[in-house]
Amino acid sequence: MLLLPLLILQGLGVRRRALILQEPAGLRRGRQGKGPQLRILIAGDSSAAGVGVNHQTEGLSGQLSAQLGSQFEVLWQMEASTGHRTRDTLARLQALPKQQFDVVVLALGVNDVTHGTSRRKFHRQQTLLMQLLEDKFAPHLILVCGVPQMQHFPALPQPLAWVLGQQSARLDQVFARLAKARPTVVHLPFQLPQDPALAAADGYHPSAKAYQLWAEILAQKILSQLAPHRAGRSGSGTGAQEQL
Repeated sequence: MLLLPLLILQGLGVRRRALILQEPAGLRRGRQGKGPQLRILIAGDSSAAGVGVNHQTEGLSGQLSAQLGSQFEVLWQMEASTGHRTRDTLARLQALPKQQFDVVVLALGVNDVTHGTSRRKFHRQQTLLMQLLEDKFAPHLILVCGVPQMQHFPALPQPLAWVLGQQSARLDQVFARLAKARPTVVHLPFQLPQDPALAAADGYHPSAKAYQLWAEILAQKILSQLAPHRAGRSGSGTGAQEQL
């Protein structure tokens, strides 16, 4: 509470000086690679939408589909927008028709942090989101990217960065708890190296290099998580939740 006036001033200053980056040009759905089909939904905020690069091929969707395209025919779809909180993504996905995705990648949390979403509310909204994903899209894997460590964002001054970092860690604990309770959910903490080259020009979003590293980590996790399921489907026919 003692820091509140300073935090408000710093927050206003960051907004006033912020370099506003637009969502990159490029397709928001596509098909890439050869092999068994792998259907992927990427949903979330500006990082899921690729903000920080010039074209979607350099963003998360482009980098991830390229990584997986060496082994699969990747059918991917991206449902993400700048500023989206959990409630916005929930509403957006509710509006989609029922269909099946093998993998859902979620990148959310930063805007919930900056808008002061409480841990209890975040847990409630994320629970609704996970249930919606399971009921509507029947994925074998929901890969939840951890809330970024906001204390390391170059655009944020101290002590504002520290305070937001503490809240991002609290919300990330919600992801970890949900992953333990739901067989299809895997929590992947956001732990990229502390390298200035990994930040975009605004000091807030990922650079092309960061998206590449992020996509590599996601691809490795997807391959390791889906391997038992695919082996079971071609052999014993064991269900995805049991294998995951």
